Amino acid sequence: MQSSSDSRTFKLDQRVHSTNDPRRVGTVKYIGPVEGHPGTWIGVDWDNGEAKHDGSLNGIRYFEARSQLSGSFVRTQNLNAGISFIEAFYIRYRDQPTQEDEDEMYVLSASNRRVSVQLVGKEKVQDKLSRLEELTGASLSYLGVSNPGSPNEISRIVPNLKELDLTGNLLSEWKDVGTICEQLPSLVALNLSNNSMSHEIVGLPQLKRIRILVLNNTGINWTQIEVLKDLLPVIEELHLMGNGINAIQTASSSIVHGFDSLRLLNLEENCIAEWNEILKLSQLRSLEELHLNKNNLNHIFYPDHDTINKMVGGDESHDQSCIPFQNLRCLLLGGNDIEDLASVDSLNSFPKLIDIRLSENLIADPGRGGIPRFVLVARLARVEILNGSEVSTRERKESEIRYVRLVMSKLHGNPDEIKQHPRFVELKNFIGIEDERPSVGTTGPQKMASGLLSVTLKSVAASIGEKPPLTKKLPAATTIGKLKILCETFFKLRSTRPKLFLQEEVFTLQICWECLY
Repeated sequence: MQSSSDSRTFKLDQRVHSTNDPRRVGTVKYIGPVEGHPGTWIGVDWDNGEAKHDGSLNGIRYFEARSQLSGSFVRTQNLNAGISFIEAFYIRYRDQPTQEDEDEMYVLSASNRRVSVQLVGKEKVQDKLSRLEELTGASLSYLGVSNPGSPNEISRIVPNLKELDLTGNLLSEWKDVGTICEQLPSLVALNLSNNSMSHEIVGLPQLKRIRILVLNNTGINWTQIEVLKDLLPVIEELHLMGNGINAIQTASSSIVHGFDSLRLLNLEENCIAEWNEILKLSQLRSLEELHLNKNNLNHIFYPDHDTINKMVGGDESHDQSCIPFQNLRCLLLGGNDIEDLASVDSLNSFPKLIDIRLSENLIADPGRGGIPRFVLVARLARVEILNGSEVSTRERKESEIRYVRLVMSKLHGNPDEIKQHPRFVELKNFIGIEDERPSVGTTGPQKMASGLLSVTLKSVAASIGEKPPLTKKLPAATTIGKLKILCETFFKLRSTRPKLFLQEEVFTLQICWECLY
């Protein structure tokens, strides 16, 4: 890449990168002299915040940087104003690797010496990649792309692209994005992350084929998303991470409409603190995945009919029959500030929710006073994936039994505790654990240490004939050894060595033991 040495190459608010490091990207904020230093200087506000000052030097303010140490003055020869789309393609896919690149390909031996690595089939791979007209996917990340280049150049050279990654380049104008997309008729996935996009969306045509759009760390807000909405008629995935979004600003209603095909919305690493902002998304009929990790939410709830009516007010376009979050299957809430059980329990009200993330919240951190995983599993009736880990049938059963026993132990002397456990009665009846009953001895009433489990014992030993099954109430702490002794007593198996087999019936949770010898 050639550096640009003429200050006339640069203009205010232009995106540039360091000549020696295309990943060091910033915005031009000043062009002119600096007192005490000869020549013309370019004042740059660097994206990574690693520079020298805030735009002032020796008491003189030249520009306003985003932070105290994100600004610096740079000579023109040390900055690059970028290259065209196709120039970047040639660099990435046609240039032969240099000797320096070859030297960097090595592994360390047992004696910590460098051993050169030669790629098998490298020539075939390079030959295939060099046939640009056959490429269907390409990554031009951090190559300094700043413009689409000559008219129709893209469609002539790479006509079949379906997936394009333009992360970390120098694009800022939406019309340039539109020019690129118009020349790629097969394009369905576009990544513009870490490009500082203009707040004015002008010159962007309707992107009729784009199904996946990634706009992470682009500075976009929801007001702009409302504009983009009409230009993305078939969008299925929209990623908006790290944009400082704190509100869902709608144009003419308090509820977000449109996005008829939107299946996944990623709002991770933003600044949303109020759940009411998220409720504005509740009428998106196709929404299946909502990613809200690392925001500032401290409480969530499922909206009832009255809540939605208050939000929409007199909005005539609102469909009264639309169930809030009616197709939402995945809700990621990790890394927020949720600390109340009511928020956890409210997740049961989402009609199709089965994939939930609550990690890195106070409520899910036992070390900070939160509840353990088995309690979360028991309280969340339909969760199948919790914090990225599958909830098996066995884990659910064991968690619910353990949870019921835990709640029963807390109820003694504190009957109001049951109000904190909405699923307790349902689970207790489902599992079949009976209440503890006091027993009277010589020293007075004593309580059993734990609840009783209903166990059905069935003998299938051929030599003693078929016997009717016996159902017994046994302490949960009964060991296998004690259970064998009980079987010998119940079925008169004095001279045998019984084998016990567990038969689980998921729907009735009846536990059957078969005694064999």
